[in-house]
Amino acid sequence: MFVIIGIMISGIIIGHLLRNYKMAWIHKCIMLLIWILLFLLGVQVGGNQEIISGLFTIGIEALTITIGAIIGSILAAWALWSYISKSRRRRV
Repeated sequence: MFVIIGIMISGIIIGHLLRNYKMAWIHKCIMLLIWILLFLLGVQVGGNQEIISGLFTIGIEALTITIGAIIGSILAAWALWSYISKSRRRRV
């Protein structure tokens, strides 16, 4: 954990020191590394028999959580909108 935090802090320091230099190539490097990491994650998941055998269950749980989050967000936004609308009507 300390190694990860140390690497992140050193990256911040180096980025701060090099902020005046034009580094247009860095975006392409970051995207390439993200694609490589995603591929390696897929290889790791595909090689794990426990995850593959429980994929249906994991998918159902993920779908349930997603639908619950969407419904909760909609209800919270509706409640906030109702509260704001009522307070505006009282002012006018």
